[in-house]
Amino acid sequence: TVINHNAYIRTITRSVDEQLDKLDKKAELPEEDKSTNSESVTASDEDKEYREYLYGLAEEKGKEYIHDMLRTVDEKSAEEIHFNNEKRVIRALEYFKQTGKKISEHNEEQKKNESPYNFLYFVLNNDREVLYDRIDRRVDMMFDMGLTDEVIRLIKHGCTKDMTSMKAIGYREFFEYFDGTATLDDVRKKIKLDTRHFAKRQLTWFRREKEVTMLELHEFDNKDKLLKYMLEMIKEKNII
Repeated sequence: TVINHNAYIRTITRSVDEQLDKLDKKAELPEEDKSTNSESVTASDEDKEYREYLYGLAEEKGKEYIHDMLRTVDEKSAEEIHFNNEKRVIRALEYFKQTGKKISEHNEEQKKNESPYNFLYFVLNNDREVLYDRIDRRVDMMFDMGLTDEVIRLIKHGCTKDMTSMKAIGYREFFEYFDGTATLDDVRKKIKLDTRHFAKRQLTWFRREKEVTMLELHEFDNKDKLLKYMLEMIKEKNII
């Protein structure tokens, strides 16, 4: 079955919006908070044109160009965000246009916020070689299960490389193959490499989290010992 990605996303979005509306009604937000919420949504709608403008600039002049634009208004964000991370660069530029403030300053303010909840935030990490081996085997399995045919079907149903869904790892790498500039083996290797890079960025993001507890799986003999260790930490914080 071929999924219409845009229709699927709209369905999910509607469902989330409905739940948020219910929460808003229960929360009895003060008027100033409701106003801020409303303004934020309106600004987001109005900035679609600016977003498309930025994507157009990146296409025409290169990702480095819009990254330099970010550097002129928010040097810290430009240092932290790689120019290839087009979405985050554009999001930072959008935020500056909408608010007149740097998104790096906003992020720093958010980090200072204290959670009202007593919780532990675990991130399970593994030895890098083990992780990379699992990534490679997973990609091989995806190909064995018909990834190439899946992408071909999506393209026949009107999906293009400009769609957000088709820029995901595992899809975007195929377009060089369809253009005749790469082999299927090249595509497979590129998906493995891109997934490794993505996993590395995920770990970097998690390690920056203020409340995170990183657990290295290779330091535990088995899952039972890992679970016992986690439960002891949870009890120490009086969560259970």
